[in-house]
Amino acid sequence: MLQEIATIQLKYNLFIERAAASKSVWGLKSKTGWANANSNDDEEISVIPFWSDRALAKACARDDWNRYLPVEILLAEFLESWCVEMADENVLVGANWDARMLGKEIPALEVALDILNQLKANNTALVFKNYSGVDDFIANINELPDEL
Repeated sequence: MLQEIATIQLKYNLFIERAAASKSVWGLKSKTGWANANSNDDEEISVIPFWSDRALAKACARDDWNRYLPVEILLAEFLESWCVEMADENVLVGANWDARMLGKEIPALEVALDILNQLKANNTALVFKNYSGVDDFIANINELPDEL
């Protein structure tokens, strides 16, 4: 159990590092929409999985998701649109899930902050529509009420 928790955390760290480095994430999409699932912890909570690499996403396009294809999402759009909207709807991010649907489930704004802080540590800039830069986006998230 402890090893599995450590592996899940390592996969999450990899997700953050690679997303910041590549400036993109990957989702699975079909004609009917984006792949999603119920949380492993609470079936009332939805999770949308994302991966740091196309190959990792493709490996999960099986069973119920066998008609889904990996689709790249640019990082600025993921942070500014996906994470903000998912937070508004209380939908979690599933980060680098494996084919057994195991991986970290984390609030979208926490993921956004982790990626933004990684971008800042890497001294990497992104162009946003609603923020002047990484620091402005971080400040905006930090000003939000804790219940988000």
